[in-house]
Amino acid sequence: MIRFKHTLKHKERYLALAVIVLVAFLGIIPDAIAHGVTSGDKGYIQESVGILPIPFIYLGAKHMMTGYDHLLFLLGVIFYLYRRKDITTYVTLFAVGHVITLLSGVIFKIGINAYVIDAIIGFSIVYKALDNMGAYKRWFGFQPNPKAATLIFGLFHGFGLATKILDYELPSDGLIFNLIFFNIGVEVGQILALGVILIAISYWRKSKSFLRYAYSANVFLMMLGFLLMGFQITGYFVS
Repeated sequence: MIRFKHTLKHKERYLALAVIVLVAFLGIIPDAIAHGVTSGDKGYIQESVGILPIPFIYLGAKHMMTGYDHLLFLLGVIFYLYRRKDITTYVTLFAVGHVITLLSGVIFKIGINAYVIDAIIGFSIVYKALDNMGAYKRWFGFQPNPKAATLIFGLFHGFGLATKILDYELPSDGLIFNLIFFNIGVEVGQILALGVILIAISYWRKSKSFLRYAYSANVFLMMLGFLLMGFQITGYFVS
């Protein structure tokens, strides 16, 4: 019995470690495939002419599935959400914010310094990790509205990509339709990526180690957010 409990304890630790490693992996993906667009995709975007549904859906899905900043934030958002309805609500709020600023930012050419907007996106990860740790209730005596925060940060995430796309000077021919197809791809990629994350975290939640290591996982998530902020702030001053 003692040996069984000892083995179970190690298994729970491995489950916790697996989820944290997933977060760490997302956090160290090179910047070239993160919130920006790879050089190959950049060339394709610049040379694209006309309405191209499949290519832009693919690019949108690829962006979301390799966009560690989006995924880290969404991981924080769904960390303590158990009901499918709640997960759908929060993910939809994020998607709405993302779509609004991506479309409006590109169409009306509203550009923001890439380092500044990406630093804010890094802060969104820190904010959500602190929220999951119950910091605001302890520090300020009240709990900010998590739905409003998800929508607001979704707006910033959308501006982040809009800023990068504006740098690539997309052809005006078919622009609006291609942006819509790109957003469809983003939602497809978001569903696929969240599916993987939900499977991992749902499996972890079934073990006793979840509550034991959940706080530490959010501390680690917060550290990754600060790391992203540090990279962008440094880039702003040295560029």
